[in-house]
Amino acid sequence: MASRRKVIHTLASLPFVGAFLGSNTLSANPGTAAVVSNVRRDFFKELGLRTFINAAGTYTSMTGSLMPKEVIEAISYGASEYVNLDELQDKVGERIAELLNCEYATVSSGAFGAMSIGMAGVMCGMDTKKVKQLPNTDGLKNEVILQESHTIGYAQALTNVGAKLVKVKTAKQLEKAITNKTVMLWFLNANTEQGDIKWEEFVALGKKHNIPTFNDCAADVPPVENLFRFTKMGFDMVAFSGGKGLRGPQSAGLLLGKRKYIEAARLHTPPRGETIGRGMKVNKEEVLGMLAALEMYLKKDHKSEWKMWESQIQLISDSATSIDGVKSEIHVPKHANHVPSLRIKWNQKLVKISPDEVRKKLREGHPSIQTVGDSKTIGITTWMMVPGQERIVAKRLKEILSNAT
Repeated sequence: MASRRKVIHTLASLPFVGAFLGSNTLSANPGTAAVVSNVRRDFFKELGLRTFINAAGTYTSMTGSLMPKEVIEAISYGASEYVNLDELQDKVGERIAELLNCEYATVSSGAFGAMSIGMAGVMCGMDTKKVKQLPNTDGLKNEVILQESHTIGYAQALTNVGAKLVKVKTAKQLEKAITNKTVMLWFLNANTEQGDIKWEEFVALGKKHNIPTFNDCAADVPPVENLFRFTKMGFDMVAFSGGKGLRGPQSAGLLLGKRKYIEAARLHTPPRGETIGRGMKVNKEEVLGMLAALEMYLKKDHKSEWKMWESQIQLISDSATSIDGVKSEIHVPKHANHVPSLRIKWNQKLVKISPDEVRKKLREGHPSIQTVGDSKTIGITTWMMVPGQERIVAKRLKEILSNAT
């Protein structure tokens, strides 16, 4: 009979054995069972990093969203085999286009990457010489017209590839700004209400002057209808983040729209080298993860999920406002991060603590809780929480506010 020492030595040389043996397989020998148990490695703890409850939203600084197990399984599957990257993007692009009723699609390196390759695609078309030329735009159309109120830092995704931004306020100014260098009209969906030119008019202006239109919808899921709405409306290209409401890989995104523009955009992406988009690589794992995330999102019971968010927000609101002097406002942003959200404020003569101090206590407490807001309010959303965490947030918030009365 083999000695216990030999058994342990043999098992220790097979690190994968835990994947095949159940936790009770060697229950008669606790020492051996410890060797083969499939223990999850706590990398964040090893690195001295604190994890937290996300009561803030899908911020890149907070690593976006948590992927469901089905997405993680798709990513793991992708890591187990080799495949031709272009062929994978072709097939997945066709599948996504079918799911979303648009001409074509590709998985990009986030919405920012989708903007960059989409911009590069319209500037260069299918001319591979021009593709290698960027960001040098000599001899190319390179002017992008956008509304002044839609100007944000993320517009650098356009200028990074050589585009020049031309800002206008009205439809009349937009038409006057069109020159023989105009190559695209760009729209920021999150700022729809701030601009004078709305969706339909913007699309119509593009069609009138034969200039492609692009809608940046990075954070505009939910609602699910937005995945179909803007391509159907006539926008030539639409971009979405993958790691926000879709709960796909944080470093992935979607570029949807007209086939000719997306095929041109693909010329700037890996596996091709010597292109402006070479560094915007999307690996096979992310491509499959993004497809799985989209399929799951389309199958969701969105009404039920919305009701859950509403009840979670109400719970936190009720808990906070049970303290004298505390008030709350439940609201839903019209565009971008369109989910039930909460603003909490209080009379600091009754509750003697500032919102900044409350955020600090929530962040530094146990467990750590991340929130947003300003000098007057605490901002909270629940859609990125694991169900049940809303109760922890409600309890901690009430404790902190109560202790300040």
